[in-house]
Amino acid sequence: MPSMKAIKNRIKSVENTRQITKAMQLVATSKMKKAKERIEMSRPFFEILSEALSDIASSTKDFSSPFTAKEKEGKACHIVIAGDRGLAGGYNNNLFKSIKYSDGDIIFPIGKKVVEHFSKKDVSIFTTEYQIAADVGISDCNSIGQALTEAFLKGEFTSLDIYYTGFVNIISQIPASKKVLPINPSGEAVQKKKLIEYDPNPASVYGKIVPHYISGIVWGGVCESIASELSARRMAMENATDNAGEIIENLSLTYNRARQAAITQEITEIVAGS
Repeated sequence: MPSMKAIKNRIKSVENTRQITKAMQLVATSKMKKAKERIEMSRPFFEILSEALSDIASSTKDFSSPFTAKEKEGKACHIVIAGDRGLAGGYNNNLFKSIKYSDGDIIFPIGKKVVEHFSKKDVSIFTTEYQIAADVGISDCNSIGQALTEAFLKGEFTSLDIYYTGFVNIISQIPASKKVLPINPSGEAVQKKKLIEYDPNPASVYGKIVPHYISGIVWGGVCESIASELSARRMAMENATDNAGEIIENLSLTYNRARQAAITQEITEIVAGS
């Protein structure tokens, strides 16, 4: 059995750890409300842009755009959004396991853990500018949308998709993915009774909206991922706090037994000496 001093030091160490995990749990919980509000605010923007693209494609005869052309064989670009830190259970690892990529594909990382993960892989990284996912704002997403649109038109990749963690509720978060480019308007197109004229032409208007469409998807993915990370960290820290409490309880019991055994031994020695 360990000495009483060793047990006491162990209890103190676990108590300090419990204070840290409890503090992290409270911080994550306090940020959850704002993160959930950002999700609700981001969805209408994407829905409006998606509807606008569908309207243009469905309201124009013989519509043609490089963004709706049939997907060609070639490199794919994957936008991957993960966390900036650990201590969030399986949040990051679950997302990485869901990513499907081939040799030669390009990774667009958002989040420190994504950069660290794919730096060890034999893949091309589009940029490492957005290493802190929590700092990515709407203006950054606009820049991302513009850069990816230009790269797609230059033929640097033939398809674009996004991987992130979808926020279901504070208990459930699941890895999710979405096809971004090329856009298939047939699934969402609504036939109009009247044709609409676009100036200078439908393809130009469509091309102007696409970067904002991509930025809307990225912004939505960032909001969902941050809320999911906070929720996963809150649960992980709650479990860690509870486990620390159980360890302290068991160590306290062991300490009391050791103390009682020491007292009993002292009494026995006194009686034997007398």
